[in-house]
Amino acid sequence: MRVAINGFGRIGRLLFRAAIERKAKIDFVAVNDVTDAKTLAHLLKYDSVHGPFPGEVKATENSIIVNGKEIKVLSQKDPAQLPWKDLNVYLAVESTGLFTKREDAAKHLQAGAKKVLIS
Repeated sequence: MRVAINGFGRIGRLLFRAAIERKAKIDFVAVNDVTDAKTLAHLLKYDSVHGPFPGEVKATENSIIVNGKEIKVLSQKDPAQLPWKDLNVYLAVESTGLFTKREDAAKHLQAGAKKVLIS
């Protein structure tokens, strides 16, 4: 299942980490956050609550690379403008805390995601 995470803060990173640690059959293709890729990689790698990430984490200018898998990092404030259709995203996880109402979360569907999960 192709998944994108909107908001890679505490909740988004925890979801990502839990899926990786459990070897879930999830293909994370993108994260969208206002923070740059280098900082997101650092926050994932060195979690102050859950400890160090049990794998390899690197960053490029526009992506994070986790255990050899490149994940695109976007910085789009309007979910309707995200490239979910181009990335063939099945599930968009809304974890910013900003788009929790149905009509706001539906912007991910307008962008091309098939389903939205609001955390």
